[in-house]
Amino acid sequence: MDMGLRESVAVVVGAARGLGKAIASAFASEACRVGLWDVSPDVQNTANELSGSAWVVDVANDASVRAAASETWGKFGAVDHVVFAVGVGSGKFGFPFWQLEPSDWDRVLRVNLIGGVSVAHAFAPRLAERKKGTMLFLSSVAGQIGSQTDPPYSAAKAGLINFSQCAAKDLAPFGVRVNCLCPGMVKTPLNRSVWQAWADRQPPEARQDYESWTAEKIARLVPLNRWQTPEDIAALAIFLASDRTANITGQTINVDGGYVMR
Repeated sequence: MDMGLRESVAVVVGAARGLGKAIASAFASEACRVGLWDVSPDVQNTANELSGSAWVVDVANDASVRAAASETWGKFGAVDHVVFAVGVGSGKFGFPFWQLEPSDWDRVLRVNLIGGVSVAHAFAPRLAERKKGTMLFLSSVAGQIGSQTDPPYSAAKAGLINFSQCAAKDLAPFGVRVNCLCPGMVKTPLNRSVWQAWADRQPPEARQDYESWTAEKIARLVPLNRWQTPEDIAALAIFLASDRTANITGQTINVDGGYVMR
């Protein structure tokens, strides 16, 4: 479907794989010029697939973010859409929370929350100057329900929802829209790592393989009783970048099969 995004510039942060790659691919399919950021050098391979431009960026390092933003503006001359699709977990099963250490929180908050703030700082002033554009932050249903699986991840994603609302209010007078998208159960490396952290904590007789564990969880928690896909997430990301959503800002929208009913 033509969303009227042809020749616009989209920067997708976290684009080497998973949801970020799916979103970057969706922008490319709309004939956008795409800038792909990721901490992994594999982002260059994804950029080659999509005929985009790649930057290796550590969002936990503000200097890295600002340098990449400056290079991206220089490369494209303008940026229209920014998507923050970064997510890392603690790598541990966090129930109960005191099984973790306070030090387990540092990197998760630095990447998932402060990383998003750094990206926003790097792009917002120029978007405001142009008086157009969109920003989208990928949070999670975990940020809405206080997930016990990985409390640092859950808290960071909750903070990202709140920050996106603050950013939406600040940028609205300049015609820049900011929204937040919360995926539900998506088959990604991060999702599999949650299972692995759980499995490592179980006695042998209680362990389940990944497919069985996720099937049971989906049947119990997702009313539509199915996975959400990266393409589902990308479709909404593209929609929110388009002028068809010109009056949507400051919203948190779920693609979760009904996981979180609000």
